[in-house]
Amino acid sequence: MATQTALLKVMSDAARKAARGLNRDFGELAELQVSKKSAADFVSAADIKAEQTIFEALTAARPGYGFLGEERGMIEGTDKTHTWIVDPLDGTTNFLHAIPHFAINIALERQGAIVAALTFNPVSNELFWAEKGKGCFLNDHRLRVAARTRFDESVIATGIPFLGHGQHARFLKELHQISQRVAGVRRFGSAALDMAYVAAGRFDGYWERDLNRWDLAAGILLITEAGGKVTDADGGEDVLASGSVCTANLELHPLLLERLRAAA
Repeated sequence: MATQTALLKVMSDAARKAARGLNRDFGELAELQVSKKSAADFVSAADIKAEQTIFEALTAARPGYGFLGEERGMIEGTDKTHTWIVDPLDGTTNFLHAIPHFAINIALERQGAIVAALTFNPVSNELFWAEKGKGCFLNDHRLRVAARTRFDESVIATGIPFLGHGQHARFLKELHQISQRVAGVRRFGSAALDMAYVAAGRFDGYWERDLNRWDLAAGILLITEAGGKVTDADGGEDVLASGSVCTANLELHPLLLERLRAAA
């Protein structure tokens, strides 16, 4: 049985508190209040309410920590060494269409490094969590990335650029390089869960571009603690700054990266 530290307990409690509101709203399509941030990019009242719940819970437990949230942006704290990085609802489009594949993402950055992370799907009650140097877990069970070594037997996840977002032509080149060489490519609509699924060994790898810090922060630690390799989509180490990701186990990562470079 895995035992969470006090820090992870704070994060888990905040996520579960926000999840109660999301579960209440989920499926109530006619009742949801939705606005548009930009073309095909939506925010619901549920996103905003969930972030407020998480902000209040984390601030009460760790006063002074900074807070970077998708909906409210950056709030500087008196403690300059710690920042929460939060996506209250990753997979908003799925949520708005009553597709039960979305997640809460919370990570803690300490002096530039992610030291604690969780990704929580309120519908399935799956809580993926990790703390630096202590492993990665799904609820009470230790996780390891998939052991598969053959690219042609692998299932790779990705995100597809949508209206007004991303580099469509570049994506199609990358998809062409990868899809003809693997067992399957999947697009489920939540970067947070794509990365958690790599950590859990459900996906053998994942790549995507044009992401934000709150999409990536938690997953980086989950995968690393599960024994995987994470770089940006060009092979660089500063994933949060780049806004892109390429991740797999140690054997498949260079093969996936090779295909992305071939598409350039």
